[in-house]
Amino acid sequence: MSRPIRSKFYLLDSCKELICYPKFDPKEFERRLTELRMLGVRGIEDRGRSTISKYRVLGKGCVGVVVSALTREGRAALKIRRLDADRADLIREARLLRRANSVDVGPKLFSATKNFILMELVEGVPLYEWLVKTEDKRAIAEVIVDLLEQCFRLDSIGLDHGELSDARKHVIVTSGNRPVVLDFESASDSRRPSNLTSICSFLFLSGSMRKILAAKLGEVDRTKLIRSLRTYKAQPSRKSMEYVLKALASDLRL
Repeated sequence: MSRPIRSKFYLLDSCKELICYPKFDPKEFERRLTELRMLGVRGIEDRGRSTISKYRVLGKGCVGVVVSALTREGRAALKIRRLDADRADLIREARLLRRANSVDVGPKLFSATKNFILMELVEGVPLYEWLVKTEDKRAIAEVIVDLLEQCFRLDSIGLDHGELSDARKHVIVTSGNRPVVLDFESASDSRRPSNLTSICSFLFLSGSMRKILAAKLGEVDRTKLIRSLRTYKAQPSRKSMEYVLKALASDLRL
């Protein structure tokens, strides 16, 4: 159950710039209002780190804007398809999110229409920010193992997230130290999945994340890790995934 809502919120009729972002269209607005009412959305909360006009939003990208919505059941995350998006609808993304949910990955999908995805509102901070601030080595290790497990589960059902090689905006960590993979707009179930290898590269093999984790947990044996990832890539399985964990465990005490 969502906690009581105390922040400012807007009724749907006063959210034209958001519902029809980036350029208002009156006919499209009316069509979208019908969809939102079908989804049970009553208003949009002024909340988030990004801004559009006078509104605070949870996020914005090339395909959509994500806001905190008010529904009959409480808060939910609402993805709004941009009018200038390079795709005609959000149905495919919703289908792939539902598939991720089948292995307990991603925010829970509630419902979707052509222009909207209504899903669980996950409270947390971006993985990068969480790692910078967290000094508890055991908590860091547990979050990493959980995230690797989730990536393996996505691989096991043939679903590739597509953007985990730079996961700064695509993984958040909740107050209960649970990593959640977000944003399946670039996901695919028709290409070969590489979630585990991508997240390991992001965390341990390149960029600023590698330096942060090295400072927190120690350096990894790159040769050993790369060897284990090559084995996994050649033959993905629970056994080869555990080989990856073993390669990390000896250095990081996972």
